[in-house]
Amino acid sequence: MGMSKEKKVDYFARTKNLIKTYSKAFVVTCDNVGSLQMQQIRLALRPLNTILLMGKNTMMRKIINELLEEEPGHPFGQMMDLVKGNVGFVFTNNDLGEVKEVLLSNIVPAPAKVGAVAPIAVVIEAQPTECDPGQTAFFQTLGIATKIVKGKIEITSPVDLLQPGDKVGNSEAMLLQKLDIKPFSYGLLIKSVYDNGSIFDASVLDITADDLMFGFQTALGNVASLSLAVGFPTMASVPPSMTSAFKTLVAIAVECDGYSFEKAGPYKEAVAAAK
Repeated sequence: MGMSKEKKVDYFARTKNLIKTYSKAFVVTCDNVGSLQMQQIRLALRPLNTILLMGKNTMMRKIINELLEEEPGHPFGQMMDLVKGNVGFVFTNNDLGEVKEVLLSNIVPAPAKVGAVAPIAVVIEAQPTECDPGQTAFFQTLGIATKIVKGKIEITSPVDLLQPGDKVGNSEAMLLQKLDIKPFSYGLLIKSVYDNGSIFDASVLDITADDLMFGFQTALGNVASLSLAVGFPTMASVPPSMTSAFKTLVAIAVECDGYSFEKAGPYKEAVAAAK
């Protein structure tokens, strides 16, 4: 059953208010996330003054359209193309990195159910099992090499059981259940990030200050090298150019008895002492 007219009006008003109140948001999807897990995620976000809002993509699109009619050019309108599937928004004014950590920490392991689509590759490593020899035929049906060790079946080599996109069959689900393996994990998946009108991939939040400094230093070194190679002075190439010029002057002063300057003195003394 859908929302009543009154609840829909309240939902639209609340969503538009959240968009206007918060300057940042995560676009998330929630496939295979249960109601209890959603409640736990909401509770975990509460200390960060962060709001999780889920809804049908048709309603989300209508809300954004209404917002643009009221406030033409509102930057949140850029989110329209991202509203697909079981979509939701995590609204915040807090540090995006902190909120992301909370979202990623609330992912729970889950068994492989029959008919589910594998989101990742599932490989069964060589290992002992608790299965008795009477179940050998089951493993043979799946083409899994085994041997009997101390009255138990042992898998002797790794098995590529599922690939991303494969549907879990009855045999695969039963095998994973026998081995007590929960290969999948479900939680809110971050698709994109909205920050004051800018939209970017969530991987950007993984970039640290050290990464930025390394990138800056590498770029600065490249600019200096290019400037020195073509003989075109820049702020990046001036320091190494000055260093090179100083070395040249010191070399001349060391070789010339009748010429010296203050900074060259220690070098001349060191060379004289070495002789």
